[in-house]
Amino acid sequence: MSENCDHDCASCAQHCDSRQAAQSLQIQPNPRARVGKVIAVCSGKGGVGKSLVTAMLAAAAQKKGLRAGVLDADITGPSIPKMFGVHSRAQGDPTGVYPVCSAGGVQLMSLNLLLDHETDPVIWRGPLITGTVRQFWTEVIWDQVDVLFVDMPPGTGDVTLTVFQSLPIDGIVFVTTPQELVGMIVQKAVKMAQLMKLPLTALVENMSYFTCPDCGKEHEIFGKSRVQETAQAFGITATARLPLSPDIAAAADRGGIEGLGLPQLDAVLHALDSIKK
Repeated sequence: MSENCDHDCASCAQHCDSRQAAQSLQIQPNPRARVGKVIAVCSGKGGVGKSLVTAMLAAAAQKKGLRAGVLDADITGPSIPKMFGVHSRAQGDPTGVYPVCSAGGVQLMSLNLLLDHETDPVIWRGPLITGTVRQFWTEVIWDQVDVLFVDMPPGTGDVTLTVFQSLPIDGIVFVTTPQELVGMIVQKAVKMAQLMKLPLTALVENMSYFTCPDCGKEHEIFGKSRVQETAQAFGITATARLPLSPDIAAAADRGGIEGLGLPQLDAVLHALDSIKK
């Protein structure tokens, strides 16, 4: 390390020992866990359907013959178990905690699987929240998972930084909606991933259109789609447009997310399948 070092490795061209140590922030999973690809699902903003897209991607991957899992990193707003119809508590032993499997075989770990009651609030400060996310990686015994989806909280704060630095992220799926305001905020998450040199894998525009049940015409309720221009601006090739659909909302509410069939996600799944470990 130079005597003039300011400890800002991101802007330094030297390759000293301290720089190498600063880059080694990844933590090891549970010794009994077996995980293939790790895919973060981000939005940068709440309310865009990020957890819904995470759940649908995991269910679709499982249907295609992969062993899928979901690590619910949205600690204060965990909704993944409900969408899969899972209400039992996670169990463990001295070697770790076992994820709970959905009816379709998707392995799940969420704070709601550890609470006495699903509606109990999680009133925690940042360090405890990020510590729990790390424990979901270090203590959970993921069983031969081919692709683990990490449902991220909105924003570019503590949890997002912890996941990006601590887990071996192989790809990121960004979720947005057509509104220009939402697109601007989602781009913050995209730029954060770029700064951290993480792969931008796919862009999903949720609530992109509504199909009239009477005439079959598509209506862009929240404005003109921006998914292609945003993807092109950041060099993202895999995109998907998901409809604003009462059927999707009803399936999520009743825990039937695995019963949906959404061919719109095929391009995203293909992009994830092409990722090399």
